[in-house]
Formats: sequence, structure tokens, C-alpha cells
Amino acid sequence: MQSGNRVSIAGAGLVGTLLSIFLSRRGYKVSIFEKRPDPRTAAVQEGRSINLALSHRGIQALKAAGLEQEILKSAVPMKGRMIHPIVGGTLFQPYGEEDQCIYSVSRAGLNNYLLNAASKEENIHLEFSSKIKLQHQNDSYQLLQESDSGVPTSDFIISCDGAFSVVREALVQAGHCQAELEKLSHGYLELDIPAAYAGDLDPHALHIWPRQEFMLIALPNQDGSFTGTLFLPFEGPYSFSRLHNESEVQVFFRQWFPDTLDLLPDLAAQYFRQAPSFLATVHAFPWWHKNVLLLGDAAHAIVPFYGQGMNAGFEDVRIFNELLSTHSLEQAMPLLQTLRKPNADAIAELALQNFVEMRDLVDDPDFQLIKKVEARLHREYPAFVSQYALVTFTDTPYAVALDKGKKQWQVLQSILTIPRIHDTWNEKEVWEEIKSRILPSLQEIHA
Repeated sequence: MQSGNRVSIAGAGLVGTLLSIFLSRRGYKVSIFEKRPDPRTAAVQEGRSINLALSHRGIQALKAAGLEQEILKSAVPMKGRMIHPIVGGTLFQPYGEEDQCIYSVSRAGLNNYLLNAASKEENIHLEFSSKIKLQHQNDSYQLLQESDSGVPTSDFIISCDGAFSVVREALVQAGHCQAELEKLSHGYLELDIPAAYAGDLDPHALHIWPRQEFMLIALPNQDGSFTGTLFLPFEGPYSFSRLHNESEVQVFFRQWFPDTLDLLPDLAAQYFRQAPSFLATVHAFPWWHKNVLLLGDAAHAIVPFYGQGMNAGFEDVRIFNELLSTHSLEQAMPLLQTLRKPNADAIAELALQNFVEMRDLVDDPDFQLIKKVEARLHREYPAFVSQYALVTFTDTPYAVALDKGKKQWQVLQSILTIPRIHDTWNEKEVWEEIKSRILPSLQEIHA
């Protein structure tokens, strides 16, 4: 049986740093190893941040650590999606009820806040610019810096080093883990909208320019600026591979995102400052072996289209911390895998589904109608909750939300066969017909 209270964490990102705080408060001696320089003193790399959407699950984890209030002070509430068609006006789609929102947060700002909080804990040692290796010793593993001679430094190792985890790869090479990095055919580029050029962009909405096979989004910052992200295929007729110079970029944006040209005065300079980054889903199993545990993106990285990557990782940490209330660390490792693996698979599927929704469906009349019906149903029957609300505003396991969402969508689509439904759905007689058609099935789903 493993014993001892020394824990080495690979990665000083969001998940690893929050985890270290919980472990420190439980009396563990924690060493965090991070390959990057200390981000609190090093220059921030442009073009790679992608603002994050903080929602209920992440907030609950931060609340358990007593950190949520300070973090929310620097977050920007977003009450819904603002859809930008190629022509015509904008369309606002609320995320939930009037008092419900998600929060736009700076990845760098949140990471720095958590690092400062970790630095105040007496049981945490932070080691930056530190390349690590996983080494097998005496029927367990040690996490060592590449220059180490092999002196044991930890009793447990928790891998929070992201989608390209060094620790996970070592377990794969040793035959103790199977992992697949499933790349999306789309990549992304960050494009910043300065506050002085933001114009009439709603500062409390997530803005989406959906164009079926690709899209642009923009999240608000506290200073009035927006962090935009272009999601585009790597290959194809409309792709990164077709945009080689300033003229081609300008023509592309004039055709597909004409209302953004005034928002991006240095569009070409921003476009070419970085190569596009790719997006991927990580499928890994098992998450633990001997004294090693994979957590967060190292175990289940997902594409960013449901805004749940950070929230899922933080939920891992919260549940792991709760397990430690009644179990030893070595007992909690396999238990966490049992609890979280099905939900990690579910949110990975949901994230890919939401990519299609964001780029293809949000400006589709049928989709818009179903969303309106969902909202009215919830107002009249609070027990009915949309899949989006289950994922974003509750602790409902992701696997349950996925299952209910699929069933609800099939039921809701049946209303589209009602004649002239788009024009008459809100009329009393038609609304009664809608309810008679779908309420029994929805009540069964939520029984």
C-alpha cells in the first residue's frame, strides 16, 4: 500500500494550481512542476489565450476553496448569445433565466490569481521552467526534473499538464494507459477587438458570427475590449490554407464577416502574427496507475465549444477533494475515475455537438423556434430544464444531461409538423396543442 503525504503535480495551469490548494489544506506537501516560466513575471504570449467561460461547475469548485468572490470581481457576465448574420440585424438568445449568466474570464488573469493563492499556502512549492520526466522506481513512479539524479521526491503524482501530457505519454509508452488525440479538422486564431473599436457590441453577450462550416466568436473583457476567435477548417474552399496574404484575408472577411472590418483595424497584422492552432479531444483510459493519476485535460481534453473544458477540470478537482474527506488519496484515485470517466466522455460529445449548433444552427429558424418553446416551457413548468441549462447551470452529471438532451430534442422537433407553427406557436390554441403533444414525454424524461 502506498503511504506518505508528498504529492508532485505536473503542470501549474488552472487545474493543477487549484488542486494544489485543496491538497495543501489537507496537509499534503505539494510540489508543482511547470515547464513554462512563471506567467506572473514572464511576457504573455499573444494569440493563444482564448478567453474562458466560467459557469456553475467551475464556480462551485472555486467556492469550495473560498476563491470565487474575488475571481468574479474581474469576470464579465454574459447573459446570452448575440448572433450576427451576414445581412440584417443581430439576434439575442438568452442562456437561461433573467438572473442566469456565464462569465467571461481571462485565462492568464485567472491562472495568475490561482498561482498567487497557491503561493500563500505553506505546503506548496512552485517550480517553474522545469522539464519533467516520469521514472519507474521500486514498484511506483517518481516525477523528476530532467536533470535529477533519481532521488525520490514524491509519494503520489497527479498529472495536470494538459492535452499533451508528458506524464500520460510516459504511461502510454509503458503500456499502462491507452490514449488517443482526436484532432478536429478546424483550427483557430485569436483576433483582439480593442475597446476603442468595439462600437455597439453588447458587453454582456457572447457574440457569434455563424457561417455553417466556420465561425467567429468574441467574448467581452472588463476593459471594454473583446477577445475574438476565428474557427476555420485547415483545408477546403474556405480555410486557413486559402488565405496567404493581406488582400485575401480582407476579401474573406468582407465577404463573410463584413460588420467586423471596423472592429479589427489591424486585421491582417493580427491574422499573420501566429500560425493557426489545432483543436483536439483526448480519450484516455485508465486515468490512474499505481501512484499516478491523470486529471483535467491530461485525462479528457475537449474542444472549447460548450465552454466546459475548465469547468469540467475544476469539477474533477472539487469531487476529488470531496472524496478525500472519507478516503485516502490512493483510494480516491480509482474512485474518481469511476465517477468521472462517463461524464468526461459525455461532455466531449456535447462539446462537438455544440460546435455544430454554434456554427450551423443558431441562425436556423427551426432551431430558434425550439429554443423559444424551451424557454416558455421552463417558465410554465420549472421541472423542465433544457440540456444547455443542465450542463451550464446545474451539477447534473454530464452523462445524464447528454441522455436527457437527446430525448428532449426528439420530442421538441415533433412540433415542427404543426402547420404554420413559426407564425402561430405563441397563440393560445396552438400553444395548448404544443403542450398536449410534448408535455407527457418531457415529464417522463424528467420523472
